[in-house]
Amino acid sequence: MKQEQVVDAEGLLFDLDGVLYVEGTPVPGAIEVMKLVIERDIPFRYITNTSTRSLAGLQQQLLDRGLPVPEGSVFSAISAAVQWLDDHGVQRICPVLAEDACRDFDRFELDESRPEAIVVGDIGEDWNYALLNRLFGYLQQGAQLIAVHRNRYWQTGRGLQPDLGLFVAGLEYAAGIEATVVGKPAPDFFRKACAGLGIEPPHVALVGDDIESDIGGAQRAGLAGILVHTGKYRRDLVEASGIVPDCEIGSVAELPTLMSGLFGG
Repeated sequence: MKQEQVVDAEGLLFDLDGVLYVEGTPVPGAIEVMKLVIERDIPFRYITNTSTRSLAGLQQQLLDRGLPVPEGSVFSAISAAVQWLDDHGVQRICPVLAEDACRDFDRFELDESRPEAIVVGDIGEDWNYALLNRLFGYLQQGAQLIAVHRNRYWQTGRGLQPDLGLFVAGLEYAAGIEATVVGKPAPDFFRKACAGLGIEPPHVALVGDDIESDIGGAQRAGLAGILVHTGKYRRDLVEASGIVPDCEIGSVAELPTLMSGLFGG
């Protein structure tokens, strides 16, 4: 594994679930690292594919877990979806989202007959054949499929379980279309997060636990990828991916030592 220091990193992106906390419990040392990031005035963003919460709900969740949340420090896949709809002039949508996440789409028109776009996020066990068939009908009518993300799996207390990508891939296959993915691993997601820092991607490092969605996506966008051995990390999945992280560490608690230059150690 590669352990050398990330060179010329001026800013950091932190994935949330699996990196800073697992199943809602902070990773040992994670809160202290984030407080140090703020104390050292290191430019950073929390980034996440979590699509069950609105931006306000996500910020409150982080505060409840003891993480410092400066204004503007969170960039989520939900935020990216809203930005995409605005950028492309979409007004009529069919949101397939959790109730709290829907709040960030209030200014768009809900259209359940002929939407311009379907925005698909995490809805847990609410997926069923009737819903998939209705969405398939919209796609046949020309609606665009906007996937908040297309993660293959996620970490739970029962181990890895299939994630939203399972349903996105099924809709793509049935309708013969390709979804627009606005969250990780889409390179544009990482570039927008870097733009929020005002730092070019080659000078930003991403800390993540998912070899494909985090590390692979970040590297394709020009960032360095630091893989932590917490959350959904599995050595066999890393080896099978063919993706080589720039660095690997046991957990985010080791970051200040790895990047002592940036942290002023």
